[in-house]
Amino acid sequence: MTDKIQTVLPTGILAGIAATLLVLGANAQLSFASLLYAASSLPIFIAGLGWGNRAAVIGIVTAAVLGAILVSPMFAVAMAVFTLIPAGWLSHLANLARPASELGGPDNLMAWYPISDILLHLCGLVTIAVIALGVAIGYGPELTDQMVDAMTAALKAQEPAFTPEPAGMAQTKSLLVLMLPLVQGGVWVTLLFTAFYIAVRIVSRSGRALRPREDMPSALRMNRHAIFIFLGGIVLSFLGGVPAMIGATICGTFGAGFLMAGFASLHFRSLGKDWRIPVLVLCYLSSMLVLPAIAILILGLSDTRRTIALTPLKADASPDNKTTENKN
Repeated sequence: MTDKIQTVLPTGILAGIAATLLVLGANAQLSFASLLYAASSLPIFIAGLGWGNRAAVIGIVTAAVLGAILVSPMFAVAMAVFTLIPAGWLSHLANLARPASELGGPDNLMAWYPISDILLHLCGLVTIAVIALGVAIGYGPELTDQMVDAMTAALKAQEPAFTPEPAGMAQTKSLLVLMLPLVQGGVWVTLLFTAFYIAVRIVSRSGRALRPREDMPSALRMNRHAIFIFLGGIVLSFLGGVPAMIGATICGTFGAGFLMAGFASLHFRSLGKDWRIPVLVLCYLSSMLVLPAIAILILGLSDTRRTIALTPLKADASPDNKTTENKN
């Protein structure tokens, strides 16, 4: 415990430096920008999961200061909002624990914050971040119309005979204004949760994990309350205007959560089956198409629950992370 406390400050600073370098690398290498941006959350996840909240906060502050000095204050704010703060908050949630007796369990066990609730928080944070980005850049039909017009002009320059139909152009523009936030939100939720999962494995192997490593196929589900948020996003997407864009964002973020839960359910249901590998490969490949992806998403919607990890109670639980968890 003393060793962990002594290494909190340097660990947090190193995490912040690594996160900043990854974001700067994303700006320099646009081909892998999304992956590098998402990877910038990995050092914060590792610091938070292995050394606690203080290390994660130090890492976030360090990265924000470096970003403001090396690039600009707005760059630092964007980096913090979209990757670092969500990583710090999720690592904080992952370290939350309480005696299982408070939930009706045995007296000698500790109950950890459910993965389903962590995923719910992630979907909510990404939804807020994407909406904030849209407000900051003035996202709307005017911006997407300009994008479609620019792409059309580029196609015409390469193929002078290309003449799009006005009706088709109008449909493309109306579809794109909803598809961009939907796809962006879904991809960002998936990438950040992947970074969280990788960090959990790294910290668990290092022996510094505050939280026990769980079996994701059985633990990764969405909270049942997320269904109502997802349905609300679907309703909003039919209202048009700003509500439709917000609804599309919600559908993308929470839809990604249910999609990951569906894949986890597939992994869990296929355990020990001879056909496991070919079926999983087929499901992953076919999920690139709309209908198979919807089928897996529906599987995630049909299997919502909160699985709580239990471990032996330790008398020397870290005061940095000792707090309570919501009851069922």
